[in-house]
Amino acid sequence: MSEYKHENTGRKPNIFESIFILAFVACLILAAVIIFEQDVHIPLAISAAVAAIMSMLFLKTKWAVIEEGILTSIMMGMQACLILYTVGMLIGTWIQSGTVPTMIYYGLSVLSPSIFLVATILICSVVALATGTSWGTSGTVGLALMGIGAGLGIPAPLCAGFVISGAYFGDKMSPLSDTTNLAPAMAGTDLFQHIRAMAWTTGPTYVIVLVIAGVFGMKYSGGTLDAEKIEAIKVLLQAEFPVSIIGLLPPVVVIGLAASKKPAIPSIFAGVIVSAILGMIYGVGLGDTLYALQEGYSPLLTGDLAEFLEDTPALMAALSDAGITGLTPDAAISAIETLNELLARGGLQSMNWTISLILCALTFGGILERVGYLEVLLDTLLKNVRSPGGLTTSVVISCIASNLFTGDQYISLVLPGRMFKDRFAEAGLHPRMLSRSLEDSGTLTSVLIPWNTCGAYHTTALGVPTIEYIPYAFLNWLNPIVAIVMTYMGIGISWATKDGGFVISRTKPTDV
Repeated sequence: MSEYKHENTGRKPNIFESIFILAFVACLILAAVIIFEQDVHIPLAISAAVAAIMSMLFLKTKWAVIEEGILTSIMMGMQACLILYTVGMLIGTWIQSGTVPTMIYYGLSVLSPSIFLVATILICSVVALATGTSWGTSGTVGLALMGIGAGLGIPAPLCAGFVISGAYFGDKMSPLSDTTNLAPAMAGTDLFQHIRAMAWTTGPTYVIVLVIAGVFGMKYSGGTLDAEKIEAIKVLLQAEFPVSIIGLLPPVVVIGLAASKKPAIPSIFAGVIVSAILGMIYGVGLGDTLYALQEGYSPLLTGDLAEFLEDTPALMAALSDAGITGLTPDAAISAIETLNELLARGGLQSMNWTISLILCALTFGGILERVGYLEVLLDTLLKNVRSPGGLTTSVVISCIASNLFTGDQYISLVLPGRMFKDRFAEAGLHPRMLSRSLEDSGTLTSVLIPWNTCGAYHTTALGVPTIEYIPYAFLNWLNPIVAIVMTYMGIGISWATKDGGFVISRTKPTDV
């Protein structure tokens, strides 16, 4: 966290003031979402205003201090916002140029329901490991897998949950990931010690999730594969897009640049440029390309055919006029509906809802972090915890609370990392225990909160509300539980030695 220029001359909030402000925002958000069925943008903005006013009136905190906290918090999230806009353009051009349709087409040709979910996790894991980004993985390969899942009859929330599980496994285990580098920096250990420590908790969780994916796959393998719908989707994709192996060039470029340790934004934007050029080579006009970059892709053929969904004879005539024959009416209608919903997305403007939510959350989170509401609450509740299991549980709770109330996964790594660094050292634990716990909870649970930067992004990219994919994002909510259970069982605990190394033991060795 960067240093503040203004000294905070006001007092710190007490535990009752901290509980009040957090209870206020919780009640306001719940009322808005459950009772009034509204988005959380305005409740977060109101909560930020209440926190600021309360700080100035009762804590005597200067506005300059509060404003600086807000701006510092927003600056921490600006890279995420830029990535969002870039991914929005990427999705629009990747659909238009045929990249996403090509992945869907070939995926439907080789994948079956029985292996689809396992394949989804493995594919997303590999891509995220190579690129270091769960966001880029979900918004590109993940989007294509959502289309394949729709064709195979896999429910969208289930598919999204396994896409996210795979993407976040690869992200948190990749040395290219920003959070994988931030967590050890906050804890005071090095990158590769951190990754090795995570293998103790993330590895078993990953195996459990693969087994769960296999069980779900067996459930869907028993059903009847809708071969007619799959064929209809493939025919319509070929009629509207240039389906070719060349369409896989943009993702190869992005993955190659990321694997070469090039920065995320230039790597993603290179994919935008390559796909835009590819589209124009295939005959897409410059104006249409610019529109896809700005507003996203609007289905052409399937969009026109959708006007005849209520008139079957007219629909079949329109298909014939387009040179498409051999499809049954039911299969054609189902395929058109699926593709229209899946492919009408992307563009820079599509990310504005998400970014406005992120800015509201970061504004509120910046006030909480700068004035000290969250730190006072957590410090009071957890100050007497000293055992490895208790400390790990405390970090998990702190990271989830930070994700919940500050809206950004970076703050959920920075704030608890600073709070618990000395406590882990006092308990004799190696810093890699803290860095592991930060990622097991701070990184993974961020995507489970609708107004967090990660939850808001994945809802937009995958087209599935956060609340619907939460039950199926198994890795993200199982990993913190596994971490706590394993630590209480004394498995994989790293104790610091006098020479700066560590020893793995169930209990603290007497000679360290």
